[in-house]
Amino acid sequence: MIRAPRMKPLTPIGPGLRVVLGTAFFVVFVGLWAAATFGGLVSPTFLADPLTMLRSGWTLLTQMNFGHDIGMTVWRVVGGFVIAAVIALPLGIMMGAYKPVEAFFEPFVSFSRYLPASAFIPLLILWAGIGEAQKLALIFIGSFFNLVLMIAVTVGNTRRDLVEAAYTLGVKDASLIRRVLVPGAAPEIAEHLRMVLGWAWTYIIVAELIGASSGIGHMITDSQALLATDQIIFGIIVIGLIGLASDLLFKWANARLYPWAALGR
Repeated sequence: MIRAPRMKPLTPIGPGLRVVLGTAFFVVFVGLWAAATFGGLVSPTFLADPLTMLRSGWTLLTQMNFGHDIGMTVWRVVGGFVIAAVIALPLGIMMGAYKPVEAFFEPFVSFSRYLPASAFIPLLILWAGIGEAQKLALIFIGSFFNLVLMIAVTVGNTRRDLVEAAYTLGVKDASLIRRVLVPGAAPEIAEHLRMVLGWAWTYIIVAELIGASSGIGHMITDSQALLATDQIIFGIIVIGLIGLASDLLFKWANARLYPWAALGR
């Protein structure tokens, strides 16, 4: 009798099995969705079936210029995230390295990261109008403060034995950040960037709800008025697929740039 291997805590699995298990979840999910819709358990008004969703998605792409909407959404997410990362990286590193800098900025950063980005929409419209600046600013606000604090904590948790060894070898304070703190924290900082980029995708629909003439969020808002759940679901799935692709790209880049980070996991 062949016994199936038991799961053990923190025991890694092979990449092939990981792909199979991940794909199996989506197969089960789509199967339950199809059973609920084709079986008449849910009204098409409230939830379109998978085939109708795919047909509507094809119509959006081929006849309604949805590709342009996708491009605008990607540009807004990437633009707001890059601006946040460019400012958050040096500030977070300085906060993690120098305790007076951390004491000065940390209360405000900790306070600000609990504020919902969507609450700033009325103010952003007053300050920046309803153009691209307002949407980039919303992504920035939703990403910046969390990223700063995560980087600061990571840099501040650098192993003390590495710091002491660097001082013993004659490294000066100015060089310690460049030679020890940043290289040591780089793999975790890269993971933080990957996670916060995922959060940025969750803000884009809110950013495109008001005053947008393009974007996936704009399409979803128009579809809501028509009760077109097939188009709404397609837009949500597109966002998820793009986010998943960016996440996998980040993971691949991190594995190539910092191969030692996976040791011991």
